[in-house]
Amino acid sequence: MYHDYFTLTPRGKDGYRICTRCTVDTTVPGATFDSDGVCNFCHLHSKLEQQFPLNATGEVRKQQWLDEIRRIGRNTEFDCILGVSGGRDSMYTLWLAVKEWGLRPLAVHFNDGFGNPTAGENMYKAASKLGVTLRTVTSDWRESKDIKLSLLKAGVPDLEVGTDIGIATALYSMAVRNNLRSVIVGQSFRTEGIAPLSWNYLDGKYLSEIHRKFGTVELRPWKAEDPGFRLGLRQIFDYTVRRRIRTYPLLYLTNYNRAEAEKIIKRDLDWVYPGAHYFDDLFQSLMHWYHRTKFGFDRRTYNYAALVRDGQMLREDAIRNLETPYCIEDPKVIELCVRRLGLSQDDFAELMKVPAMNFRDYPNSYSLIRKLRPAIWLLSRLNLVPATAYDKYFHAGL
Repeated sequence: MYHDYFTLTPRGKDGYRICTRCTVDTTVPGATFDSDGVCNFCHLHSKLEQQFPLNATGEVRKQQWLDEIRRIGRNTEFDCILGVSGGRDSMYTLWLAVKEWGLRPLAVHFNDGFGNPTAGENMYKAASKLGVTLRTVTSDWRESKDIKLSLLKAGVPDLEVGTDIGIATALYSMAVRNNLRSVIVGQSFRTEGIAPLSWNYLDGKYLSEIHRKFGTVELRPWKAEDPGFRLGLRQIFDYTVRRRIRTYPLLYLTNYNRAEAEKIIKRDLDWVYPGAHYFDDLFQSLMHWYHRTKFGFDRRTYNYAALVRDGQMLREDAIRNLETPYCIEDPKVIELCVRRLGLSQDDFAELMKVPAMNFRDYPNSYSLIRKLRPAIWLLSRLNLVPATAYDKYFHAGL
């Protein structure tokens, strides 16, 4: 069970510690502190800053990436795939791609039935104003609902692993359909941080095994152009090595200030704040409450930590905010999500009684991933897998 694997000291208990630089504390699995009280996640952040610097060297590297994207996509209608959700990060990345970088992106959105209407309007307005083609990949509702129910029955915290895999396969499949090899993602370690592995374990085999045990709907077989929710190591090899599809985290090399970015997209794209960070997905409301009440952790801990390190949030403000539940935990939205899953409140209450587990309690690919550590390091350096994949699996705590 979850608390058998990790020694977690909650706030207010003897032995509780918090990083002297950020908000990572002893509620975070794998958190360690040096002699100055600085956590290992801060050291990882510093390492990534050196790997992706915001200076002349970093600018040269970003321009090399952009030149590569243009060269690879020069004979196609679009030169890249760009994932969008309607939130701040992806909308600003789309604005940069068109207005600053001169790219011809195909904007791709993954819909699994829990999209926030405000975020949906944001995407359509942005595509229209920027003259960008927007395509939505809609999951089979029976599959996506059954996956979420399976994860709840399994008692694991990774309720969005199906959505995360669905987003990845949507981007890969659209790349295959349009003969493209470049994928841009609107994420930045400077503003989001990296989640501990036991809070957010991304593994296609893990998802398949949980669904095989608890699911009731058979998932469609994998096809490169229509992969559904299947993304194991074999499929990743097919997309990244055989088809040479690369992922470019361009925000890593961009001076991305969320407040300034928000002003730009409000002005140019008529963007409307969905109500909370990550609230482009309504299911985040239920998931955030689920994490806090069942597992005793708050995802904002590592999100705020990143913003504090980057100077975009005061540490004292972040600590104060963490003392109260996040506004995303809207009871009406949580109730809506429960109903959309086809559950009564009593059904959901029973699922909340399932013992708290984590990815180590179910078959997964982690032992194989560890054996492939050198290969994953190389693939991350070549942008054949997300640049922080190596750190996610080997340096972000268990």
